[in-house]
Amino acid sequence: KSSKREWKPLEDHSCTDVPWLLLFILFCIGMGFICGFSIATGAAARLLSGYDSYGNICGQKNDKVEGIVNSGLDLTHKKYVFFLDPCNIDLVHQKIKSIALCVSACPRKELKTLADIQKFAETNGSTLCSYELQPSEYTTDPRAAKLCPKYPVPESAPIPFFHRCAPVNISCYAKFAEALITFVSDSSVLHRLISGVMTSKEIIMGLCLLSLVLSMILMVIIRYISRVLVWILTILVILGSLGGTGVLWWLYAKQRLSASALETQIAKDNLQALLIYAIAATVFTVILFLIILIMRKRVALTIALFHVAGKVFIHLPLLVFQPFWTFFVLILFWTYWIIVLLFLGTTGSPVPNEEGFVEFRMAGPLKYMWWYHVVGLVWISEFILACQQMTVAGAVVTYYFTREKRNLPFTPILASVNRLVCYHLGTVAKGSLIITLVKIPRMILMYIHTQLKGKENACARCMLKACICCLWCLEKCLTYLNQNAYTATAINSTNFCTSAKDAFVILVENALRVAAINTVGDFMLFLGKVLIVCSTGLAGIMLLNYQRDYTIWVLPLIIVCLFAFLVAHCFLSIYEMVVDVLFLCFAIDTKYNDGSPGREFYMDKVLMEFVENSRKSLKEAGRGGGAEGRELKPM
Repeated sequence: KSSKREWKPLEDHSCTDVPWLLLFILFCIGMGFICGFSIATGAAARLLSGYDSYGNICGQKNDKVEGIVNSGLDLTHKKYVFFLDPCNIDLVHQKIKSIALCVSACPRKELKTLADIQKFAETNGSTLCSYELQPSEYTTDPRAAKLCPKYPVPESAPIPFFHRCAPVNISCYAKFAEALITFVSDSSVLHRLISGVMTSKEIIMGLCLLSLVLSMILMVIIRYISRVLVWILTILVILGSLGGTGVLWWLYAKQRLSASALETQIAKDNLQALLIYAIAATVFTVILFLIILIMRKRVALTIALFHVAGKVFIHLPLLVFQPFWTFFVLILFWTYWIIVLLFLGTTGSPVPNEEGFVEFRMAGPLKYMWWYHVVGLVWISEFILACQQMTVAGAVVTYYFTREKRNLPFTPILASVNRLVCYHLGTVAKGSLIITLVKIPRMILMYIHTQLKGKENACARCMLKACICCLWCLEKCLTYLNQNAYTATAINSTNFCTSAKDAFVILVENALRVAAINTVGDFMLFLGKVLIVCSTGLAGIMLLNYQRDYTIWVLPLIIVCLFAFLVAHCFLSIYEMVVDVLFLCFAIDTKYNDGSPGREFYMDKVLMEFVENSRKSLKEAGRGGGAEGRELKPM
């Protein structure tokens, strides 16, 4: 036997991987220290209240900075940051290349001349030129050309909570987008695209809601159409491969028989290429037919699992809303992470730069805190996703191994969350850390590859890409193994390493079934995603086409289709997760139970029919012969 330890589903619960949970808690305390340090050093006040180019925080009294003339001012009544040239954006250093001043009010209408700026200062008491100029000098002092804002000054409004004057007109943002999207040669096209998005925002929101509804409906009905989808998919693949191969051989024969086609060297090269393509397509078609022939019996298990997964969603309707909770928690964490990152950007001591203005920089080991912060982003995000996987696994395991479905807990999802919090947070922390340790080196290599683009030689570029590809493959394999390890932990309450080993043994014993589920099943779910995107896109075309005021509605349609694919991916990924958990439960059930008294199956009636059909096929083929016999032997 490959595994001597008996599986005892849901019989007892114990805490798993406690040291790793303590490590995760210590890491989170470190993340909190970074946030507290940045607030204590004044970064929060600088971020929220804003500061000018001389190191003064707006809306309060300030201390003098050595070597800076206009520092240490009392700006109690000047609470808003105003940029003299707000559209001058430096994409390389991600900042606005403009002098920043503290003003008492933002210009709520366009100011076209220095006289308008002077009148605005006299009327509203808000001086938009540098501190050393008085309003009466705006039109007479020659320094006003450098110390006053670039005119016309656009209409501005304060950003809520952040006290920055931002231009109301979108043309400034369009110029920023033009710098990012360099392939748009006609700036008017970009302006029309942005205006199309702004004017069709109600339709975009409605179509996004439609994609959400379609995804939820598909998750309910997919169990009824799974058999049809599988056979349609199989027929399309067979016809596509045969048709492609036939066309290639037809083109080769046509050019071979044409006398004029072989007169030039280019024609001969094309003929040889066609022959190579036709041979490769023929080999591919033969291999594909052999794979379909071998996997045909295991497709029935995929159909049965999809059918049972549909029943799971009927008994556990809260599973449908699982992506919402995960997305909501991730948004909360990412918001916190970005705020702390902004704090870190304004943390440190004021230092004069080359232009005579003030920058805030950290010295010593503290300047590496943002690395710790980046690791926290990856680890905690993976931890939240792993909590979702463990929650889904726990709920599906409870459903599968409860013989009488009417005896299920009132809310299996909440019961699974309770088990996760009480017993298995350490396992989730360890699994997410393993993914983090693979993902961060890959991100570093991708960053190096981006920075060295055009500078490295071909060999170094090839090695970098190979390393990135290998790390990506390793990350995907570990993610799949982690998910099955969480299922094993939910069943047996064992630690991460034991669960991963036990799950791996089960998966290896059922390798061909795993291959069938991960090819046919994944492609079925991909077809579901395509169906949702196409339906939403078609509805978008019909709605936007009737709006004659929109000259360009391609960008709104692209946004809607991308959102529809994202929503479909989130929902159908939960479906895929349920199918994977059901398969592991099914494999364990068939390995340790045979249907005899005292060893009754836990499985659903549909899966029971699959087992009976497999037994009949086994008896007809002869017990113990080939891969099929080895797979069905435990039953």
